[in-house]
Amino acid sequence: MKLTDSIFYIGVNDKDISLFEGQYPVEKGMAYNSYVITDEKIAVMDTVEASFTHEWLDNLGNVLGAKKPDYLIVQHMEPDHSANIRSFMDTYPDAKIVGNAKTFTMISQFYGESYEDRRIVVANGDTLSLGEHILTFVFAPMVHWPEVMMTYDCKDKVLFSADGFGKFGTIDAEEPWEDESARYYFGIVGKYGAQVQAVLKKAAGLPIEKILPLHGPMLMGNLGHYIDLYDKWSSYTPEKEGVVIAYTSIYGGTKAAVLTLAEKLKAKGAPEVILHDLAREDVSYAVSDAFRYNKLVLATTTYNGTIFPFMNRFIDALTERGFQNRTIGLIENGTWASVAAKKMTDKLSLCKNLTFCENTVTLKSVLSADSSKSLEALSDELTAEYAKKEPNDMTALFKIGYGLYVVTCNDGKKDNGLIVNTVSQLTSQPNRVSVTINKANYSHHIIKSTKKMNVCTLSTEAPFEIFKNFGFRSGRNCDKFQNIYTKRSTNGLCYLTKCINSYMSLEVEQYVDLGTHGMFICSISEAKVVSNEETMTYSYYHANIKPKPQTENKKGYVCKICGYVYEGEELPEDFICPICKHGAEDYEKISN
Repeated sequence: MKLTDSIFYIGVNDKDISLFEGQYPVEKGMAYNSYVITDEKIAVMDTVEASFTHEWLDNLGNVLGAKKPDYLIVQHMEPDHSANIRSFMDTYPDAKIVGNAKTFTMISQFYGESYEDRRIVVANGDTLSLGEHILTFVFAPMVHWPEVMMTYDCKDKVLFSADGFGKFGTIDAEEPWEDESARYYFGIVGKYGAQVQAVLKKAAGLPIEKILPLHGPMLMGNLGHYIDLYDKWSSYTPEKEGVVIAYTSIYGGTKAAVLTLAEKLKAKGAPEVILHDLAREDVSYAVSDAFRYNKLVLATTTYNGTIFPFMNRFIDALTERGFQNRTIGLIENGTWASVAAKKMTDKLSLCKNLTFCENTVTLKSVLSADSSKSLEALSDELTAEYAKKEPNDMTALFKIGYGLYVVTCNDGKKDNGLIVNTVSQLTSQPNRVSVTINKANYSHHIIKSTKKMNVCTLSTEAPFEIFKNFGFRSGRNCDKFQNIYTKRSTNGLCYLTKCINSYMSLEVEQYVDLGTHGMFICSISEAKVVSNEETMTYSYYHANIKPKPQTENKKGYVCKICGYVYEGEELPEDFICPICKHGAEDYEKISN
């Protein structure tokens, strides 16, 4: 795989592995990444897991042809990346191996080789010239082994990030990066937040355009999004608002209380409520969510004078990884002599900056009148700040018609927007909205990457200039918000302050590939009605706003959106309007 004119991917996908590092389920396999930089000198970045020796050497040979590599750069010594050092050095006897002092100590320990006459020992900040490519070595100790270093290539502005920014799954796994990357980070790297913060500070001064990790997909766009998540994760700052409920239940009494609490939290405005049955799923999923969200409820039984084993294991996993800066609620169950709440509190005393809810729920086997009151009080406490916020005005949904909308987004550098006519309410419990966008539009790419957008419902006040501005040109090549009055909603995106009657902030929950278009199925994080002006319907736009197309004495098809005329007997099915970028479905035959 060619990544730049002179950097190639030669890694492998392991689709047979079921447990990574002997403990993390990886339903979609694992990628072991390796790269080649071709220049006057040729450098190979790391090797792969032992089972893929010949596939990896074949990949390398296919890139090099008759050429030979000059260097093997070892950034990380875990065997899934270093297992083929000996095979490489035997295959290419003239090559040298590049690493730091700790790297070579571990090479000797793992593989019984010192490579005294073929080694180049580098220090933090040292450089290696390949010709046009100048590599700078950035030490990243304890991210997550002591010998780890990253490598920056100033020519192509690439950061080879070792295990940083890695992810469970093969490079072609179709799933959100954030979920499996978070589980990877908190499971493997989470303890070392301070060390990750130090590396992020070093990287902040580098102009980075691509991040190439040793696991998971290569990151080549919207890097601000990924770096921001790593900054939050490594500073133990909650990524999202919501309540995670981690529980164990033997005979169903604790589970019934948990389900009741979850419904109360949703009804009282909790943005998200996530349940984890610790006995029936791998603990890594619950650990990841506990770090990502700002509130955690622990619910378990007293068992052998302490707490149920799966809860015990879960809390240990949190404390081992430096869990902190969260609000904690407790539910304990015990038919007699219940001590679970005290035991959980004692174990969590190892964590920093935890705020415990005043209301602890104690069950005597099942919910009673008294424990139901405690559960109500706990739900009030966990949702107190949501009750203070101005409630979303869901009558904004009533403004949706077969109308026209400005959808706004941001690519990390600037705001963007486009005109759409495909916004629909899907469900009311919970409220979900679909937005369908042509894949040819830059906004489609941005929203698919960032998973958020604002939808502004245009009113009949909107002039044709609004449609020209947002509908007839690409935001990749221009600033669509120049001279446009806007404000920002809570999600940080723009919304128009004129010519609209409502807006909604949407978070993408699901993506449906429709061939030429993509459908984004979204939840609503914010909704406001801003005026009582009528919605700009599709028919109103055609009757009163859009200039009449010049079709006299012409044969062919006219775009219903912008009026562009395609002259010809047949309109190709895959035709895209050169003006507004809409497809053939938005054209009609000219009848003179």
